[in-house]
Amino acid sequence: MDPVKTLAERFRWGSRTFVMGILNVTPDSFSGDGLMLGGDWLGAVVEQARRFAADGADILDLGGESTRPGAAPVSAADEIRRVAPAIGAVAKALPDMPISVDTWKSGVAAAALDAGASIVNDVWALRADPALAVLVAKRGCGLVLMHNRLTPADPEVKARLGARFKGSVYGDLIGEVKAELGEAVAAALSAGVARGNIVLDPGIGFGKNREQSLELIDRIGAFKELGFPLLSGPSRKSFIGYTLDLPAEERVEGTAASVALSIARGADIVRVHDVRVMARVARMTDAIVRRSGA
Repeated sequence: MDPVKTLAERFRWGSRTFVMGILNVTPDSFSGDGLMLGGDWLGAVVEQARRFAADGADILDLGGESTRPGAAPVSAADEIRRVAPAIGAVAKALPDMPISVDTWKSGVAAAALDAGASIVNDVWALRADPALAVLVAKRGCGLVLMHNRLTPADPEVKARLGARFKGSVYGDLIGEVKAELGEAVAAALSAGVARGNIVLDPGIGFGKNREQSLELIDRIGAFKELGFPLLSGPSRKSFIGYTLDLPAEERVEGTAASVALSIARGADIVRVHDVRVMARVARMTDAIVRRSGA
């Protein structure tokens, strides 16, 4: 991906839905798709990246630390050892594919950008490591700001969040998520991040219960008022499991419904595990909701 271009210049937001494929460079992904379980894990990462590209992925999102509840924290050094070689291998295999790194740590992000990533996907929206905003501004890369009230597994992260960490209780779900995303945008812009490089994610499932996650999908369009493209990440999450009483590996239909409704309500990017199926869902939903004259 050309680092000179902003995300807004690279992607024609509103023209169609863009599919972000998830590559978990971990041994402990909640969805059971961690790619570090076998011997040739780098080969497995590249194989899955190629398959996702063929299946219709527009962006690949690589993460080296599980964000599932109860997951053990991973040090920056260990995270770099996971994601940097993986991103380097994928960038070599698919030089035209935009690569995102799923991390909140500025040191990990720097190593990932050096290896070939061009987007940083921060699940703490700059609150856990404010230095990340400075790095993103300096590198001119994309930035996904995700809303999050999940209780941090890492005590250092919890300490950094301090009094601003409010837990998962909401008086006004949409209003509070919107306000906190607005604060994250202000921090990014203040650090020098270009407006055209910012994407917002309301954080489905992160510090939200089943009902709150369902409401976020139904009302995701409300966040358009902030003036940025939106990412929806419902894939295989627990709110689907609670609704349908199904384990993570059997949530493809629930994910498909959530993806379709997210798109219909205004999402620009959908972050998914099952790329082939969800790319088809996105194309069909686009055909309905983005048809000429609609």
